[in-house]
Order: sequence, then C-alpha cells, then structure tokens
Amino acid sequence: MSARILNGVAVAEAIRAEARPRIQAFQARAGRPPGLAIVVVGDNPASEIYVGNKVKSSGEAGLAVRLERLPSAATLDDLLGLIRLLNGDRTIDGILIQSPLPASLGAGSQRVFDAIDPGKDVDGFHPINVGRLAQGRPAFAPCTPAGIIELLDRSGIAIAGTRAVVLGRSAIVGRPMAALLVARDATVTICHSKTPELAAVSATGDLVIAAIGRPAFVTREFIKPGATVVDVGITRLTDRARVQSLFGGTSRMETFQKRGSLVVGDVHPGVADVAGALTPVPGGVGPLTIAMLLVNTVTAAEARAS
Repeated sequence: MSARILNGVAVAEAIRAEARPRIQAFQARAGRPPGLAIVVVGDNPASEIYVGNKVKSSGEAGLAVRLERLPSAATLDDLLGLIRLLNGDRTIDGILIQSPLPASLGAGSQRVFDAIDPGKDVDGFHPINVGRLAQGRPAFAPCTPAGIIELLDRSGIAIAGTRAVVLGRSAIVGRPMAALLVARDATVTICHSKTPELAAVSATGDLVIAAIGRPAFVTREFIKPGATVVDVGITRLTDRARVQSLFGGTSRMETFQKRGSLVVGDVHPGVADVAGALTPVPGGVGPLTIAMLLVNTVTAAEARAS
C-alpha cells in the first residue's frame, strides 16, 4: 500500500480563492480592506519565517497587514498597551500575537491573549472563543485545526462515525482539534505523554492527528492499515546521520545535501506504506494554517461591519 498524499497547498489556494470575492465585497462596502495586525515580540528566527509567510500571503489576498514589532526587552505592560491600541483601532479587524513569546514574559503570556478583543481574536485563543468552541457554538477556531477540517472535507475524507486519535493536548492544536472532530460526530481519543501503550491506542484510529513536536516519532506501529494520518509536526533537522536514517536514497536526502537542513514532521516516512492517506511535510498542514488566518480575518471584518 502507498498512501494517498493530501495536498495542503492546493486546498489552501482554493480557500484563498474563495475568500477573495468576500474581501473585495467588504472593501466595496467599508471603503477599506479587512485589516490584520501581527504582533512580534523579540527576534526568534523561526518566528520570522512564519511571520514573513503570513504577511506575504495575507497581503497578496488583499488584506491590509500591519506588522507591529516590540523588542525582546519589552515588558508585559508594553505589550498589553499595544493590544489596547489595536483593540480600539477601527481599521484593525484581526489581531495575531506571534508565538512563542519571550520567556521573560513568564506567566503573563496568558494575560496577553486574554487581553485581545474576542471579536478580533483570529487565532482563537481567547477564553471566550475557546469556551464557545468547546460548547459547539460558532467561534473563531485556531487556524491549524480549522485548516485540517477543511483539508479532510475537501479531500473527501469522512469524519462522522470515525474513530479519531489526537496525539497531543496543546491548547493550540490538540484540544481544539478534538473539539472540532467531536462537533463533526467523530469518536475522539486524546493522547499525551502519560498515555500508556500509546502506539496501541493510536492504532485504533481511523483518523490520526499527530501534533506532538517529536520528529518521526509516529511509526508504522501507531497506524491502522488504511487510516488517514495528518502530520502537524514541523522540525528542522541538521544532523546528517539522522536525516540519512530517515530519508537515505530518496530525493529528500538530496534536498538536505543542498540546504544543510531538512524540515520534517512527527510522522516517520515508513508510515506511507501503511496509511491510506497522509499529509506531507512540508506542503501539508502549514499552508492551511495561513489560509484559515485569512478566512478568520475576513469573517471578523464582516461581523464587525454588520
């Protein structure tokens, strides 16, 4: 068996194409495009890549993107003050705080997300949106889980009546992913570091969402033959021996040799011989996350205008 590859790039482009008429219609009514503010604190190199992609994709789609930067030495009060300004700015419809925030903010990080106007919380992290999502009510869902639902639907993958296993319980992916799957009539198991017999539990799933942040951790033993596997992980490997053990003799090894690094997911490449369908890394979930940020921002703008 060779898994069907689920093309996140193509699905993301379809989502953006559907959003463009909504953006144009909003601009015609409001006299301005939907506005998205992206707040970056510090200079995390990995975050810079994500932020650049978000700014480029959102701008190309027609959003007015404002990039707000604060230095690593910024205090919690500095960041909260900026959020208050953005909350009150009528030209800003969506606010995104780029994670991770500097460790210096400590336990105050949650206060940052709590301070965002729930109507502008396009990342879906405010407690009001989290609570509405848990209740199955309309809410801004975090972009990665929302994008996964779109990918499954548009790829003809059934959700209702399936047994789904979510590997990871983060507030960003694992927990909201489970809530969205339950709302679509899947029977969901959430696994984490304390789950006994993790591989055996995972192998009960017709649908497996891997979001644990450990490269190539999910091996063939985790997957029921024919299951759909969605790989949310993203890790950059620079160890030649590690890459060789995973991808030796394939075109991905050639990519590593050219670049000196390789982006990989949580799912071992051997899973492709067992799964019925599989998302690649890169080119799977990542583009969908950005596409859903666009959709959430347009939705926020429309709701505020009405």
